[in-house]
Amino acid sequence: MLYSWWLAQHRAATTRTVPVRVPVVPDEEFTVLAEDGYPLHGSLWHGAGDGPVIVIHAATAVRARYYARFAAWLTGRGCTVLTFDYRGIGESRHGPLRGLQAGWTHWGALDAGAVQAYAWSRWPGRPLMAVGHSIGGFALGLAPAAVHLTRIVTVGAQFAYWRDYAPDQRLPMYLKWHLTMPLLTRIFGYFPGARLGWLEDVPRGVALDWAGMGPRFETSVTSHLPPAALAARHGATEARLLAIGLTDDPFGTEAATARFLGYYANAQRTHLRISPADLGVPEIGHFAFFHTRFEQRLWPLVAAWLLEGKLPETAPGQIVDMSSAGQASGAPNP
Repeated sequence: MLYSWWLAQHRAATTRTVPVRVPVVPDEEFTVLAEDGYPLHGSLWHGAGDGPVIVIHAATAVRARYYARFAAWLTGRGCTVLTFDYRGIGESRHGPLRGLQAGWTHWGALDAGAVQAYAWSRWPGRPLMAVGHSIGGFALGLAPAAVHLTRIVTVGAQFAYWRDYAPDQRLPMYLKWHLTMPLLTRIFGYFPGARLGWLEDVPRGVALDWAGMGPRFETSVTSHLPPAALAARHGATEARLLAIGLTDDPFGTEAATARFLGYYANAQRTHLRISPADLGVPEIGHFAFFHTRFEQRLWPLVAAWLLEGKLPETAPGQIVDMSSAGQASGAPNP
């Protein structure tokens, strides 16, 4: 009975925060092969002129089409924008998930790596930039081509260490993501998220990476790369990085954001925290930043950072002192 109540509550919350929308039609579809030969599907919106090329990196269990309206909006500001599905998700799901070798490092080092490299090679004379939502903000830094990124914006970025969750929601989140999810994953051979109303199905490796996450990413995941190589990837990125955190996001807390930012030790990092009260709205949470109702208030922050390298003077929220970012992750400060 308790589980049935909890599941009903979660489904209601998911319905509120992730509404179904008709996707915006892209200008072009593309397929690229990851280094191990896995085919990845993406969508592309062509911007006018020679503006920056921006790759959007999705959250876990979220299809790339969720960001279509945001991508089209950026295109209206002269950007060329690419979205893509990680292996095992959406249009990059080819056959049953059971048996698919896919963890968070595959999504970052191989999948994000392939799409970033594709963008860099197709538009070699234009600035390469990135937007990352949730794990996407961390995964994009695992890509070898991330060394070419000049500017980055992340939203709610972190890698799901449970002690960093919001204190008032930590216990139910731990039960859901670190006990129930790995249990069901071991039973089914993948996490049946769609069946439960928890966004998309997730490959076994990704679900277990999340469920087993500790304070250090590189020693918590099962990876095709050694821990030292993983830990070094983000340090190669020297981009100007804006990390946007929402104060009512139970995943992207201030501690979680600081831990994530510690890995980007050589980037020029700015941490902006925005509360719903700053906008006069009741909630924003982990997902709503990319909803069109925030097109006028939040999306311009991303465009200003990517196109001008700075926040507007009227930007809502507060800048957080970055002195603790390296300490949170155990990584050195620049």
